Amino acid sequence: MTDKIITIHLPSLIHRMGSDNTKKAKLLALEYRCEIKRIRRSRNWQITGNENSYKMLSEKLKHSEPDAMQFLIRKIDDKLTTYNHKLERIEDKLKRLVLQNPNITLAELMQITNCSITEARFARFDADSF
Repeated sequence: MTDKIITIHLPSLIHRMGSDNTKKAKLLALEYRCEIKRIRRSRNWQITGNENSYKMLSEKLKHSEPDAMQFLIRKIDDKLTTYNHKLERIEDKLKRLVLQNPNITLAELMQITNCSITEARFARFDADSF
């Protein structure tokens, strides 16, 4: 896990969740070392924290009030998914894709991962050796 601070934008948070739920979410976020705050004087909000804090906060929100906090849960989970995909090495990603779908073509691998044909061939060879 990294200690890099990740910021997630929450447009129109109060309009989507309500004032009371936003206050509850702010308190829960502080428990998990995250901070939900308003961006200047606009109606937009943001949450800041690291990857581990977001995971723990998301789990807590899912178990405590999944319906009321659905917007916040979805935003956190979407950001974590894209963040983890960016951190994954291209070789590991190619290998995972080939193992998930053995019939995937080299062109499809190149399109999905933006890799070279050489990298796609090496991934195919590595997966075939298992």
